[in-house]
Amino acid sequence: MTQPTGAPLMLFDSLTRSTRTFAPIDPDMARVYSCGPTVYDFAHLGNLRAYVFTDTLRRVLNWKGWPVNHVINITDVGHLTSDADAGDDKMEAAAARQNRTIWDIAAFYTDAFKADLAALNIRTPTIWSVATDHIQDMIAFAREIEAHGASYELDSGLYFDTSKVPDYGRLAGARGDEVVGRIAEVEGKRNPADFALWRRSADGEQRQMEWLSPWGPGAPGWHLECSVMSMKYLGAQFDIHTGGIDHREIHHCNEIAQNQAFTGSEKSGANFWMHNNFLVDRGGKMSKSKGGFATLASVIAKGVHPLAYRLLCLSAHYRSELEFSPEALAAALTRLGRLVLAVEQVRAQVGDPDWLPLVAESEKSKGAAFAYQRSVIEAGLSAPAAKLIDQFDEALSADLMVPQALPLIEQAATAKAIPAEERLRLVATMDLALGLNLLATRRIDLRQRPDDATASEDEIEAAIAERQAARAAKDFAESDRIRDELAAKGVQVMDGAGDMRWDWMLSL
Repeated sequence: MTQPTGAPLMLFDSLTRSTRTFAPIDPDMARVYSCGPTVYDFAHLGNLRAYVFTDTLRRVLNWKGWPVNHVINITDVGHLTSDADAGDDKMEAAAARQNRTIWDIAAFYTDAFKADLAALNIRTPTIWSVATDHIQDMIAFAREIEAHGASYELDSGLYFDTSKVPDYGRLAGARGDEVVGRIAEVEGKRNPADFALWRRSADGEQRQMEWLSPWGPGAPGWHLECSVMSMKYLGAQFDIHTGGIDHREIHHCNEIAQNQAFTGSEKSGANFWMHNNFLVDRGGKMSKSKGGFATLASVIAKGVHPLAYRLLCLSAHYRSELEFSPEALAAALTRLGRLVLAVEQVRAQVGDPDWLPLVAESEKSKGAAFAYQRSVIEAGLSAPAAKLIDQFDEALSADLMVPQALPLIEQAATAKAIPAEERLRLVATMDLALGLNLLATRRIDLRQRPDDATASEDEIEAAIAERQAARAAKDFAESDRIRDELAAKGVQVMDGAGDMRWDWMLSL
């Protein structure tokens, strides 16, 4: 049996609206399902906040001592242009708009999503579960719901009867007019909240993604896939289901209803339902449907390292709204730079200790070795260092209170009263949970070339050398001229910053 370390892990459950002690159903393995992307476009930064949250949760579970079986689905069919059972399939609409096959659309944006996760140092799930690989499973699942009398057929497809399950919509709480308005009226529906299990293709319509079913040719409803794939890979009742807070009102309510009808039980399918809040800009919630959304690629194009966005996400509690602004992103990059530089300076004093390969290895494992890695890294720490770890653990254990944990890793990196080798071990063990990749990232790695930069690095280095020569000759007018010339090209010169003598100016 796996024994968790440190303080009891307390997590907020959206279903009960309470913070409870987490203990996995299987004492030796935590099972987590995360709603994945609909791969019809690039993920926007609000989407990616959800996966920073999920990755942090997974890392904390590992850090506390539990291996994790983690499933993320890829929605490549079934998701309509709203939560309503009307409108175009997002994938079909994207294929028509871009004049490409739907399969090409799915492959391209799946690869782009995975690249974004890698850039943010988000660990690969145990299983990538693709919706179109599970169509027959979905049909079988819907037939079982039909056999239990919890569905009915209309000309437009097979619909779930929400009156057949107890306490439908409990996860959402009181639904306001805005939520109710997202559920479209479909002729013949028994209840306003009823939703499609299978959408029959209209007469004369030929979809690119279409399958035969007992209810005619068509495609599954969006909500069906998550019930099917979570149960297939994690069991009828697993530990944690994650997603954005926008899923709490409709999508996850419908998942729970399907799970209850399929199993004949009042259990929801997960012991904890966890939701991260929105990333907002000054114009409101970020979403792909608004157009002009910010992507990770657009952030990198401005000269910002992607880990600065990860740090920005970690700076707010996952259940709080996080405002995105150029100023906040620039501040996160500055904070990351200071932390990386502090770690780099400690590394220069300590060198490469014997345990260092364990840190890199932890990023490849599925979490089974985290307890061993922590035990080696933390062995023999002094009382002041152990106290910092205890404080760090308490912050993480309080429903992932990462904003309180971040100052502790900064303190660990700079605490002169603690020997350098111990400071490095503190950073290493804490970063197993935070995922900022601090021991593998150098300050110079944060120097991202903006897409609109005009000067080459060779030209900049040559100008820096000329400026140093001018300063040595006390020709400060020439030194200032070169500095101003570089500034006009978007280059910031930083005197007295050691080897990091220049950086790109941010044009956010």
